[in-house]
Amino acid sequence: MELRLSLFGIKRSIDLSHLARYRNAAVVLVSALLVIPLTVWLLRPAAVPDLAHGNVAGGRALATGWAKGDMIVLVRHVERCDHSTAACLIGNDGITDRSRSVAVSVGAQFEHLGLDRADIYNSPVMRTAQTAGYMFNKVGVGEDWLVHCRDNMLRDALAHKVAGRNLILVTHSECMAQLEKDLKLSTETLGYGASLFISAKKSQPPRMLGFIEASDWHSVTTE
Repeated sequence: MELRLSLFGIKRSIDLSHLARYRNAAVVLVSALLVIPLTVWLLRPAAVPDLAHGNVAGGRALATGWAKGDMIVLVRHVERCDHSTAACLIGNDGITDRSRSVAVSVGAQFEHLGLDRADIYNSPVMRTAQTAGYMFNKVGVGEDWLVHCRDNMLRDALAHKVAGRNLILVTHSECMAQLEKDLKLSTETLGYGASLFISAKKSQPPRMLGFIEASDWHSVTTE
């Protein structure tokens, strides 16, 4: 391609063929810059749904699954004392004194759902034992698999799930993240006292239902 110019009787021609090559390269570069982020966005792990804040469908699915005894719940211990400046309850490796009320409040929500058909386990660490005590008035001897959960969280949870009975596991943020990873979901650190709900219907693959932070139960719609 050639561009011809004439000014004051002086004629010049400019070869634009090399510019066309640059133009094509620019189109390819711009396309790549657009396609790569879009591909990453499409292939990213799905986020865990929030069952609070007006998620009516999620809340109803939780209530239905709970009534049938299909749920596995991972509950994170409440505020740990060694990561806080607040007063300890008992010992530096346990929970803070102020977090007792959080545990009791979350426990009341599970009581409302119904605990007559629920098996409750806690890890052997002091903070999870104290949390289970205030949350469910029950402290187990401690299950090592609820603290040593790398790569095995989903498998071990399913192994302890009894058909027709909900399974509540008082554990740690690392184990919750591992279960999210096992289900090929994006991992995020949930707050102290948060609950992570998984639907584990018999003869069906386990499915993430969502999470509820300790302070958000008031905004959950289960009816």
